[in-house]
Amino acid sequence: MSNEDLSHRLQLLGFRLPTEALQDFLARATKEHLSAVAMAEKLVELERREREARSLASRTRLAMLGKFRTLDRFDWNHPKRIDRTLYERLHATLDFVERGENVLLRGPSGVGKTTLAQNLGLSALTRGYTVRFSTLAGMLADLLRRDSLPAFERCLRRYVRPRLLILDEIGYLLPGDNRSADLLYNIISRRHEARSVVITTNLPFRQWGTVFPGAACVAALVDRFVQHCHVIDIDAESWRLTTSIQSQNGRSVDGQEKT
Repeated sequence: MSNEDLSHRLQLLGFRLPTEALQDFLARATKEHLSAVAMAEKLVELERREREARSLASRTRLAMLGKFRTLDRFDWNHPKRIDRTLYERLHATLDFVERGENVLLRGPSGVGKTTLAQNLGLSALTRGYTVRFSTLAGMLADLLRRDSLPAFERCLRRYVRPRLLILDEIGYLLPGDNRSADLLYNIISRRHEARSVVITTNLPFRQWGTVFPGAACVAALVDRFVQHCHVIDIDAESWRLTTSIQSQNGRSVDGQEKT
């Protein structure tokens, strides 16, 4: 049987490795006179890596994280105050995801809240978790435009099912109505103590009611979210504003003189 025939049969059995990769491996295995056991072990390992890569690519597309600076480029010296130790533990261990706990990143605009949230999402993806990222406004618009109950329920599952849901920019939304508040409450309640939520905001909890004026469920929403929640407050000037001023003054982002 030729290598081409064997690779084709392996793919019929469900192997995900591309044809070219399979044929290349079979050719090398033949040349190196690998034993049947050694060949099977290497083939299984190649297939495992391929499936993990495809799974990560699929979950990354569904996560909708967008473009962002990775954590190695985050300037920890910029904030006046931030619990870096807590954040790095959450990022490294993801134990909060395992326990269905929440994370709040709170601070003024432009201090890196979204970047830190996206990096938590990336860490979760690489560890095999499902993730969904959205601004609060984007999620509510996505749900509210569904014109039938089945379509609405399918859409709602996008925000209820992932092991980690990241909701960005609570506090930058124009005041919403009671229905919008009820939707957010519904999602937080369904995920409570089972699936984690990361929220970024510029508001203290007592001001969340200003996002949904008059909504009776806001207090209950906050109560469920904070029950098992790690709060990271960021005290800093806007990073974007600071770097813009530096640029205008003839300095680059890293503080070096431009040439």
